Amino acid sequence: MNRQTKFHGEIEIAQENIYTFESGIPGFLEEKQFCLLTLDDTPFFVLQSIETKELAFIVTNPFEVFHDYEVKLTDEVLSSLNIETELEVITFVILTIQDPFNETTANLQAPIIINASKKMGKQFIMNGSEYRTKHRVIEPPAEQGEE
Repeated sequence: MNRQTKFHGEIEIAQENIYTFESGIPGFLEEKQFCLLTLDDTPFFVLQSIETKELAFIVTNPFEVFHDYEVKLTDEVLSSLNIETELEVITFVILTIQDPFNETTANLQAPIIINASKKMGKQFIMNGSEYRTKHRVIEPPAEQGEE
């Protein structure tokens, strides 16, 4: 099917590349279907709504940026996404892109969890974790001379 997208214009999206978010995404509960699009030669992807051209999130694999990041999925998440094995799981975090780019932040408190084999996804809010909604993707250099 052809769809208009926020960053890629009109593109063909195959049914097998559509992920269903049965509960939507917080703030966008009516949006149930998304696809993942690459973003040129970057480590970023676009989580694009199938229905709403303007609704697209820039996401990335958090483990490539935050090496100590941990996500412990609850039984409810495992069940709702029909996750049977770790190999089915893809994890992304939503970025808030800033200008300049070094001010960009990642929402580590609420990762996007996708069951790649079943084409299902959900945003998992990790209540009670030390993670916040705004972690700097690029840490500023330490000040010289700090003790």
